[in-house]
Amino acid sequence: MRQIWKSFRALYFASLMMLIGSGLLSTYLALRLGAEHVDGLWVGGLMAANYFGLVLGGKIGHRLIGRVGHIRAYATCAGIVSAAVLGHGLVDWLPAWLFLRMIVGLGMMCQYMVIESWLNEQAQAKQRGAVFSAYMIASYLGLVLGQLILVIHPALGPELLMLVALCFALCLVPVAMTRSIHPAPMHPAPLEPRFFLKRVPQSLSTVLAAGLIIGSFYGLAPLYASQQGLPTEKVGLFMGSCILAGLLVQWPLGLLSDRYDRAVLIRAFAAALAVIAFPLAIMPHVPLEVLFVVGFFASLMQFCLYPLAVAFSNDHVEGERRVSLTAMLLMTYGIGASIGPLAAGVLMKMFGSNMLYAFVCAAALLLALRIRPKAVTNLHQVEDAPLHHVAMPDSMSSSPLVVALDPRVDEQVVQEQMQAPVEEQPQPEESTEKETV
Repeated sequence: MRQIWKSFRALYFASLMMLIGSGLLSTYLALRLGAEHVDGLWVGGLMAANYFGLVLGGKIGHRLIGRVGHIRAYATCAGIVSAAVLGHGLVDWLPAWLFLRMIVGLGMMCQYMVIESWLNEQAQAKQRGAVFSAYMIASYLGLVLGQLILVIHPALGPELLMLVALCFALCLVPVAMTRSIHPAPMHPAPLEPRFFLKRVPQSLSTVLAAGLIIGSFYGLAPLYASQQGLPTEKVGLFMGSCILAGLLVQWPLGLLSDRYDRAVLIRAFAAALAVIAFPLAIMPHVPLEVLFVVGFFASLMQFCLYPLAVAFSNDHVEGERRVSLTAMLLMTYGIGASIGPLAAGVLMKMFGSNMLYAFVCAAALLLALRIRPKAVTNLHQVEDAPLHHVAMPDSMSSSPLVVALDPRVDEQVVQEQMQAPVEEQPQPEESTEKETV
């Protein structure tokens, strides 16, 4: 692992700086609007705009990289994102902030695509799992450090926006100075939504619910904590501890995922999330100790859903379709993460801040009811299922090209499907009995 960090430290540093800036920006905007007594609908709308930009960037990024190359595309997006961040300090009109937030998401998705293309190009086949894990650690660590900056500098002045712009400027340096050749261009894989809706509906439901929950958390949890009476520095600690829980749970989750039925685990974690978050949903004001403890354990549960859904769906999709599967999962997650903050923001505006966790409980409970392990027919289960569980960063910190680093996906399949022009693929005949994964 030490050699991995040494070989890819420039790209990991770029990812780290990007996520520090992104994590700090999300929390800063929520706290800034909360301090100005703007209702949660606008705060949720900003996070929804960010995720909409991420989804849109997944489409635009391929064209931009193919037109001007990886380094120029990355430099262009880093400059645009820095300008959009600073634009929040120049304009107070909230509709303009929505547009700027979308631009930030779009630009960051293009940057993710460049970094992940480079990681895949330079990683040897036997290193892909370790490179993937280190990339996830750098991503989560950046999100945590972004929150902790608020502990050191709790004032919500324009200097925090300058710091975010500084992070995006610094993430440009290692990529701009690289002596490596451009990675081969990668084309978007076909989504095939109808095929996957029939093959893995329960997995897609889990990913959608994870997007609803985690998108709402990133966008509105800072506002919720602030309305509970926490000062800015403690809001940063609360957010940092919750995101750290997402990192800490990945390795024990992998052990459970490889030993037990994944549909049962998804249902169990969803039900546990609904139960654990219930006190925060019904209590308008929560003691500080309860808020931190319950928030930490609720985050342990919520950050398990997306990796389990990815592993579950890969068990029932052939290797040559896993590139398309990952793109479909990330798009579904992005849709959920765009809707979740808006819906939870409306509830917070109407009924109070505790509605954030009421929304989380409702989404988790519906997911627990939706997942039916006994309905899984295993008609299309791959021969080597269950595949080895891989810790997955959510789409807050990855792009559709992250599939190229996933050791569950054969490297030759990645090369054939993502480096060749997309062609219409005939749909295979479906069995009369549907798989309900």
